[in-house]
Amino acid sequence: MSQVVFEARERAGAGSADARRVRRAGRIPAVIYGRSGSAVAIDLNALEFTAGVKGISGSTIVKVNVSGKPVDAFVKDTQRNILNGQILHVDFYQVESDKLLRARVPVHVEGNPVGVRNGGIFESPLHEIEVECLPGNLPERIIVDVSALDVNQSIHVRDLALGDGVRLISGSDQVVALVKFAKAEESAAVAEEAPAEAAAAKEPAKG
Repeated sequence: MSQVVFEARERAGAGSADARRVRRAGRIPAVIYGRSGSAVAIDLNALEFTAGVKGISGSTIVKVNVSGKPVDAFVKDTQRNILNGQILHVDFYQVESDKLLRARVPVHVEGNPVGVRNGGIFESPLHEIEVECLPGNLPERIIVDVSALDVNQSIHVRDLALGDGVRLISGSDQVVALVKFAKAEESAAVAEEAPAEAAAAKEPAKG
C-alpha cells in the first residue's frame, strides 16, 4: 500500500475564531506535535483529508507536506461534529526515521476456521497489539489466518509473525482467536459427567 500524502499549509492564527475562519474556507485546522514537545499549526483541504483518512489506522504513517516540506506522522486524533460527522480538527504526531516508537497495531483475522464447520463457536477477543520498532519496520496491520483453527484450539499473541525489528510490548499470553464448543454441547457434556460422578460418590470405599 502506497503512503498516504496530505498537502498542508502552515497557519499563524490560533483560537476558535481562526478555526472557524479556516473551516469556512473549506479547510480543516490541525496541529503536528513533535517528539520534543513542539507544535506546528497547519490546515488541510477538507475534502482531500476526509477522503484520504478512510482506512487509516493508528499505526499508519502518513506524509504531510507542510508548504512543501514533508513530515512523516501518525493521525493521532480527529475531532468530529457529533451531528453530521464533519471533521473539525486533526492532531498529528511526528515520527523520526531513526527513533524507536511504540504503536498499537490492528489485528485482522482471515479465513473460516475448520472448528466452526465442526460445530464450534469462533471468538476473536483481541483487535490490536502494542509493539516497539523503528518507523520503517512498523506493520500497518497484523494478518492472522484462522482457517486451520479447530475446536478447543486457540492462537495467542506469542504466535503472531511480527516481522524483523519489531518487539512485542503486549502480553504474549493474550488470546487473539479461539474456537470453543457450542454451549449446547458443553451442557450435554456436563450432564453426562454428572451421573458418573454421582455413581462414583455412592460406591462404598474399599479396604
